[in-house]
Amino acid sequence: MKRPWRGEMPIMLTLPLGIQRRPRARSARFRRAVMLGLVALGVALLAAGLWLPAKAELAQQLLQRAWTETRTNGGTVRPWPWADTWPVAQLRLPGSAAPLTVLAGASGRNLAFAPALMDGSALPGEPGVSVIAGHRDTHFRALATLVVGDRFSLERPDGAVYTYEVTALDVIDSERAMLRLDAEESVVALITCWPFDAVTAGGPWRYVVSAQLVPPG
Repeated sequence: MKRPWRGEMPIMLTLPLGIQRRPRARSARFRRAVMLGLVALGVALLAAGLWLPAKAELAQQLLQRAWTETRTNGGTVRPWPWADTWPVAQLRLPGSAAPLTVLAGASGRNLAFAPALMDGSALPGEPGVSVIAGHRDTHFRALATLVVGDRFSLERPDGAVYTYEVTALDVIDSERAMLRLDAEESVVALITCWPFDAVTAGGPWRYVVSAQLVPPG
């Protein structure tokens, strides 16, 4: 039997140095990319969190300016040059610190800035139904606290102020129910999405606050 040479070293299969380090380097680059992505996401969310309140505040200032000019000069004053809407009333709900400017045309774009009067519905104070829509989590959040018998007011650009008393609170399926717009007296329907604490927006359910004009005096 042939004895192994004492000076013989065990044979070890090794990979080149560059190949051994490549997985570690790739993992490190991946971690750095993930960290940079998280930092970028955090910066973007922070910027959005700061921008949205600033945008909302600027919009309210422009709406108030348009309302003031409408009250002073009349006509249709657009809150910004490219707007396709204008103030038609101011709504003051119970407990609100400031009135809400009501825009013409209840489109999704207009509702992002303020409550809006639905096209085809009556102007406040006139016979018929004035349908005013608003988002449940912003301008019309206060509707959740209204009860039958509460009163709110609507002011028109001509300076006339009308007081309405809540007569009914209803939840309807917008895909099945139809809202009538004809009435002999002045009626207001404040509409928003329901439920108020829904996690996701949308859905067919609507919360309707019906109110009748309170006779003057």
